[in-house]
Amino acid sequence: MPHDPQAAAPRAGHRLMHVHAHPDDESSKGAASTAKYVAEGVDVHVVTCTGGERGSILNPKMDRPDVLANITEIRRQEMERARDILGVRQDWLGFVDSGWPEGDPKPPLPEGCFALVPLEEATERLVRFIRSFRPHVMTTYDERGGYPHPDHIRCHEVSVAAFEAAADPDRFPDAGEPWQVLKLYYHHGWSYPKITALHQAMLDHGLESPYEERLAEWVHDPEWDKRVTTKVECGAYFGVRDQALLAHATQIDPDGFWFSIPREVQVSVWPTEDYELVTSHVESPLPETDLFAGIDLSSSG
Repeated sequence: MPHDPQAAAPRAGHRLMHVHAHPDDESSKGAASTAKYVAEGVDVHVVTCTGGERGSILNPKMDRPDVLANITEIRRQEMERARDILGVRQDWLGFVDSGWPEGDPKPPLPEGCFALVPLEEATERLVRFIRSFRPHVMTTYDERGGYPHPDHIRCHEVSVAAFEAAADPDRFPDAGEPWQVLKLYYHHGWSYPKITALHQAMLDHGLESPYEERLAEWVHDPEWDKRVTTKVECGAYFGVRDQALLAHATQIDPDGFWFSIPREVQVSVWPTEDYELVTSHVESPLPETDLFAGIDLSSSG
């Protein structure tokens, strides 16, 4: 039977950009849908805002003096492995990790860190990547950052600003030809309905749930859950996601939280990754099952 390249890559020509705060975020947020789209021929570009230099070593096996002394280079190597597993291209925005401030009151952020960089400076750098790569779809974090890490909140602010500025010929005229990204999404990784469903499934299987304490402390906001507009079916790619996660050996404990729910349970209970459509310049009725819904490449280029 003759090979049909179009059948093997039905999404050839589609371009998707993910903007993340740290190396490992591309693997812990939306990685299965990324792998799905790559398998379908989508060109996926990850922009990583910082080098993750101040991130804690969360894998006890990697908590060693030699690792800590070379953390910047090690995190770059981990990112390269994860990038190759996911099949994406990846670039660094070039800012320094702000760290997670601890204490009451919290200490000031380190001078020169990403969260303190002027918004215009960071926005221009991202606009350059947008205008060069010309994505049809962008994803980033919601206004809470997904969780309130200063770099995640700054990533949200920079991404939203760059999404708007990239199409404006009067903004950053030296940063490339203007480009209108057609759709902007926020990740919604840990919703109350999802955690509740996984928790109950573990109990139904006679297994210990890792979410017992989290659910006991969760302040449920039904209006927040309603913000999810788009569920991408990608359970078949949870294995790729897990391999990309494991590539970040300093951040991910193979015996820890990320792998406490059997993959079979995850696929049967919640086989999607979920997003919120924030801005769209194409018609796409909600709810959606596809980040590219409504996009016709014959008109968008």
